Amino acid sequence: MTSATPALPADRLRTYASFVRFEHTLFSLPLILAGVFSVGGPSLDAWRWRLIAVAAVGARTAAMTLNRVIDRHIDARNPRTQVRELPAGRMRLAEAVGLLLVSTLVYVAACARLGTWYLQVAIVPFAVFALYPWLKRFTPLCHVGVGVALALAPLAGFAAAHPDLVGSTAALWIGVFALGWVTGFDIIYATLDEASDRANGIHSMVVWLGRDRALRVSWGLHLVAMAALACAGWTIATAHGVPDVLWSVVTLLLFKATVVLLWLEQKWAEDVNLAFFKTNVVVGFLVLGMVLAARMAAGGF
Repeated sequence: MTSATPALPADRLRTYASFVRFEHTLFSLPLILAGVFSVGGPSLDAWRWRLIAVAAVGARTAAMTLNRVIDRHIDARNPRTQVRELPAGRMRLAEAVGLLLVSTLVYVAACARLGTWYLQVAIVPFAVFALYPWLKRFTPLCHVGVGVALALAPLAGFAAAHPDLVGSTAALWIGVFALGWVTGFDIIYATLDEASDRANGIHSMVVWLGRDRALRVSWGLHLVAMAALACAGWTIATAHGVPDVLWSVVTLLLFKATVVLLWLEQKWAEDVNLAFFKTNVVVGFLVLGMVLAARMAAGGF
């Protein structure tokens, strides 16, 4: 392990952004917005939009930082993850803990400004973030922890935009979609580490069932995700009776495009970079587009 060396502020910012994989925010952001627009209601003012954005970034940064800190010793034993900032020595543990504290405070402060109720439930996602990195040490169902963490995104978006919590059915269906989608692709991602996980006693669906059977479980989860997304689209589009035909067609086309990408994700499982990173970013935005089209089918916003 190399020692961390002083660097220019810009270099440190790039290191921090790499450490928390800031680009992965593109997975959660569309789901949060899908939750916001899953039901009609009063328009949000600019201040509340900013609070939602700050809470989302703070929560996601805290989640990734927790994951990296808790898993730093496991990462150091895995050839694929030895290059990460903590095991490689490009970031000190104290820096990571500092980033965790700052991002947590930002998240909590944003929740407090959103309202007392949001502050009271702020511990729920944080507890999930703190728990799921430990699951791989005990159970091959660890992938569900990642799925639950992302499933909270549309629910949080809905709750932040609709304090009365009325009309949550579609957001719940989107949450089920996220649970199946993310759990399924995390199983695909785990195929990268099968040998290292077996050698180091790490639990995963791939280690437990073998690669082929684990990928069949992943496909089953993606089928569940497809069904949940169909239910979400139908719930939104028919919220006020018979939906508009044109926007219903657009909703259906975006749904079909999402289904095709989930199928391709399974087909491209050998190329995890293509299946995991590139495809999944597109899936999230297709889901958001489908939700927006379904809202228009129901009569707009």
